[in-house]
Amino acid sequence: MTTLLKNGSLINVFTGEVEKTNILIENGKVTGVGIYYTNADRIEDITGKYICPGFIDSHIHIESTTLNPAELAKVTLPHGTTSLVADPHEIANVCGVNGIKYMLAASEGIPLNVYLMLPSCVPAAPMEESGAVLKAEDLSPFYRNKRVLGLAEMMNYVGVVYGDTDIKNKIADARKNRRTVDGHAPLLSGELLDKYISEGIQTDHECSTIGEAKEKIRKGQWVMIREGTVTKNLEGLIELFEQPYANRCVLVTDDRHPADIISEGHIDNIIRSAVKKGKSAITGIQMATLHAAQCFGLPYVGAAAPGYNADILVLNDIDSVDICDVYAGGEKIVENKVVGTINTPKVDENITRSVLNTIHVDRLSGKDFYIQPSEKRCRVIKTVKNQVLTEEWLTEINFNKNNGVDTDRDILKLAVIERHRGTGHKGLGFISGIGLKEGAIASTVSHDSHNLIVIGTNSEDMAVAANHLTKIGGGYVAVKDGKVLADMPLPIAGLMTFKDAYESARENKVLRQTVYSLGVPEDIAPLMTMSFVSLSVIPSIKMTTKGLVDVNTQKLLSLYE
Repeated sequence: MTTLLKNGSLINVFTGEVEKTNILIENGKVTGVGIYYTNADRIEDITGKYICPGFIDSHIHIESTTLNPAELAKVTLPHGTTSLVADPHEIANVCGVNGIKYMLAASEGIPLNVYLMLPSCVPAAPMEESGAVLKAEDLSPFYRNKRVLGLAEMMNYVGVVYGDTDIKNKIADARKNRRTVDGHAPLLSGELLDKYISEGIQTDHECSTIGEAKEKIRKGQWVMIREGTVTKNLEGLIELFEQPYANRCVLVTDDRHPADIISEGHIDNIIRSAVKKGKSAITGIQMATLHAAQCFGLPYVGAAAPGYNADILVLNDIDSVDICDVYAGGEKIVENKVVGTINTPKVDENITRSVLNTIHVDRLSGKDFYIQPSEKRCRVIKTVKNQVLTEEWLTEINFNKNNGVDTDRDILKLAVIERHRGTGHKGLGFISGIGLKEGAIASTVSHDSHNLIVIGTNSEDMAVAANHLTKIGGGYVAVKDGKVLADMPLPIAGLMTFKDAYESARENKVLRQTVYSLGVPEDIAPLMTMSFVSLSVIPSIKMTTKGLVDVNTQKLLSLYE
């Protein structure tokens, strides 16, 4: 069956031109572009509208949306995202190779193209206690799958620079299979950056300053401009929408909650935001389509041209990225902004069982969160707004009241508890920048090892929060005065839900509003921010199950100076 999109204006991503033309689609491919195509089995008159390729999110963790792939498709397709390049290292850190198998199976055959990058760092760093350890030999068989595009973000840049054997083997396997190797090297510069790139690292999504991004582009990397729920780099990198840098940039969300996708958008939201800052929507569309396909070596993807996959958007307007129809593989899956039926793939029962019931923590009480007083200055993790970076704050702590918690100074108690093997290991300390005034919040979404993380104003509520998540199999929770105010169960590896996308988004919204009612300012994304406090590969200090870690040296720090 042939379909003709007639009288539209094509946004040509090769040249940046807009030209009135017709598009012929047959068997999932674009087979013709030109006004001379006039007949087809089905003709769609799109006079006054625009055509462009479907958007590609070049770096996303599906788990961080809390949705399974089919439900994620329901909310991203109406926003024009027809392809994802996903790194399943969240579920792999919990469930190992079975986590990767689950993500491949759960995304098979849905109208959203889901490509995977193999998790490079499980665990993320030597100090981490994850649920699995993946070596090069564990990953290499997955390269037989055509949907596997390469090796995901190489977070252990210390291991790359100084020649860790297993890391070298992982990179060598990716290069041998002619696949892309993604980078993850925040603030790395100069000679160390040169060494890192020379080992085969081709991209970076952690740039937070324009100087950092320009250096990486000049040295041959693709820079991924990220705008997620908590990490918002677009404003700092907006200059990249101009030449000579734009041709080496792609757009990513990395981590975005479903409520934000539904209310604000996905990749389309990044393009709209850039337009509001005076940049070209067409440049943004090129970044989200052709550039992304070139970055990952995807043939015949990322353009509306003869021979290319017919993943096509029909827009009412370019600058507002107002999408009305979406074609996935030549089939109209979104019509007048309404998505059609998307069936959830059936996953092997054994694989499904392997990603359930993953929380193994003994019952806790308030005394488990007690911090030994000291007269020395204390190291407090200070979060940075709209970033996953943290700073070290050395300050005096008054232990005479509430075991050191001081909400007036925004000093809260923090715990990271090992949840995979029931070891009882936990790191305790203090955090600033969350703004909680009462109660406690907790999550099993705690990058990247996904141990149980708790932040609170008192030990008793922290214990209630931790125990509740153990009971429900993981997720998020907010507690006050010993009572659960709101929760969001995530039974799939403690990271994802089986629920409908819109129901999940409603839960997410209620939970966030509950957390804001506990004193957190509404310009902070507390749940997503909390989830990165344990990621010991992002400067400068983080909390793990073993205690405070200096990210740059990968050594444990004393809580007190």
